[in-house]
Amino acid sequence: DPELGFVGDVEAVNPAIVERLLAEDLIPVVSTIGADVSGQSYNINADTVAAALAGALGAERILYLTDVEGLRADADDPDTLISRLDVEQLGALMADGTISGGMIPKAQACLDAVHAGVGSAHMVDGRIPHVVLLELFTDAGIGTMVHPVGGGPDTPPRDADTAGGAS
Repeated sequence: DPELGFVGDVEAVNPAIVERLLAEDLIPVVSTIGADVSGQSYNINADTVAAALAGALGAERILYLTDVEGLRADADDPDTLISRLDVEQLGALMADGTISGGMIPKAQACLDAVHAGVGSAHMVDGRIPHVVLLELFTDAGIGTMVHPVGGGPDTPPRDADTAGGAS
């Protein structure tokens, strides 16, 4: 898109170097600048890169830290936090406009990650102390978890089992 300038998308991921670094107990820092075959550099959305890399690595989970608590059924009502939903439910909320604006890229990254084979994608408020522990090690979690349709055996349990918290 010429209006956006030099913005790219992920075409392929070769996780070998990241796997090698992890095997040596190193923490990789990944730049989200990509290049085409002619060497032209492109900025790629960090959430998009993270989803593709998590899928290529066969990650069980991916966490996106944001400045909101997660996805809401009503963007203006914090009481409508969606604790857990599957990729079909998330796709429907994106299609009907419930998920809009700046949340679209994050929601799309969650969809992409799960479609790439990641067991679950989590969106949490990074401003909350211990948010990662609260999300991963409590049954209720604290943000929004996106999982495959049907969940699967490794999908963590949640108190609220569907979009909008209804069972």
